[in-house]
Amino acid sequence: MTPSHLICCVYLLAGSLTFNLTLATAAQPNFVILIADDVSYNDLGCYGSLDARTPKIDALAKQGVRFTNAFLTASSCSPSRSSIITGRYPHNNGQAAELHQAISGHLPSFTGTLRDNGYFTCLAGKHHMTWDDTPAGETKPTEPFDKVFPPNEPGNSGGHANWINAIEQRPQDQPFCFWFAALDAHRDWDGDRQWDEALYGPMHDPSTLHLPPAFVDTPQTRQDFASYLNEVTRFDHFVGRVVDRLKADGTFDNTYIFVLADNGRPFPRAKTRLHDDGMQTYLVATGPTIKHPGATCDSLVSVIDIAPTILELAGAAKPNSFQGVSMLPLFDDLTASIRTHAFSEHNWHDYEALARSVRDGRWLLIRNFRPQLAMQGPADSVRSPTHQALRSAAASTESLTPIQADVLAAPRPETELYDTTGDPHQVHNLAGDPAYAAIESRLLKTLETWQEKTGDDAPETVTPDLFDRDTGESLGLGKANAAQLRQPYPGYRNHADTINNPGLRHHNRN
Repeated sequence: MTPSHLICCVYLLAGSLTFNLTLATAAQPNFVILIADDVSYNDLGCYGSLDARTPKIDALAKQGVRFTNAFLTASSCSPSRSSIITGRYPHNNGQAAELHQAISGHLPSFTGTLRDNGYFTCLAGKHHMTWDDTPAGETKPTEPFDKVFPPNEPGNSGGHANWINAIEQRPQDQPFCFWFAALDAHRDWDGDRQWDEALYGPMHDPSTLHLPPAFVDTPQTRQDFASYLNEVTRFDHFVGRVVDRLKADGTFDNTYIFVLADNGRPFPRAKTRLHDDGMQTYLVATGPTIKHPGATCDSLVSVIDIAPTILELAGAAKPNSFQGVSMLPLFDDLTASIRTHAFSEHNWHDYEALARSVRDGRWLLIRNFRPQLAMQGPADSVRSPTHQALRSAAASTESLTPIQADVLAAPRPETELYDTTGDPHQVHNLAGDPAYAAIESRLLKTLETWQEKTGDDAPETVTPDLFDRDTGESLGLGKANAAQLRQPYPGYRNHADTINNPGLRHHNRN
């Protein structure tokens, strides 16, 4: 071979490698996860809200699939986010079962796995996830994000200020995964102060709103709910900006988008609670292989199913630690079933709490392991005008409805059973009714089996509250003292962070 022929071959080989690398990069789908903070499933237009203005998410739902039976594993900020990113139940994440605590250091994330497979991964907005030190002898997992953008910029405290910057500053030679996490609609409200009518339209009119049934109707409650909906609309606006930017740079058609919340609205009988207003989430998914755009899927899914779904779409191997199951069959067949049950937890969040739930699509069973305690919601909700209006009504001669009284009820029943089809707000507890004894027994056994297989347990010692249960005001313990007072977290005695068994969940899929 002459030197000129050799040089020609080298150029051809280099060109072929470059062409193949370009094809491989182009073939790899991108991912965007858009997470709102404290937004209930029924506070979006496409999920039936008569008040919320969410045109951008509604438009996405018409291009993708709207899941109507998607459930969180915890209605609590950091435990929920940690669960989504690791594909594991909160008590299987170590201390992260409880608010503000770290994920066990040996547990991988789906974003870290994507990094291992050549993806650029980036978080912009609220983080609220940490990992503790990797135990001796364990392999430290890949860090979840290549880059992290802070949540706020002057004039925008909603957590979405850097979403577009993140897209624009990404490497152009890698597929990407963005975790875009808003602070909307977490209390305290700043959306009203930063409202831009030219961008978001008029503020919500308190006088026209349809209040959830757990609320007492007062002017203060109406304004509180209107301010919340304003932040829902602001979140929606920035979802639209992300979609527009992806379309402008030509990546939208090869990008899967997942829109969801970390927990329910920060109002009575929602955030932290195991009932649907706390634990059910909207979940809108769009992407190139979704075969039925604009359709709804009623199949049961859990947010821990998102992690294995994304890795399967990316062609990456799923870590053995993942407890969720891929949702891909539902992208092809809306009537398919990937799981028979969805499980959720209520652990310490400002106040001591310990409860578990199991759903089978129609029936919801809740087991309260601290029945002596009320489940009034988190401290910021307790401080709210809405909660205080309810408490004032309870102290007066005004009678509360059963769903309103449930916010303050203590002691609570050890077992709750609801027909979510006929009782969508879960008001009528059927536990103990002989007519439903077989259903109650079946679900109790299912829940107990899941707890056993996943290493869940109920700590014997109660962790002290950090806030007053009536007013939501701090009890002045301070962070250092509070940390010393914390008791073992659920699953600690069983080393649940080393257990990968998912319990009862799904049909013949790993």
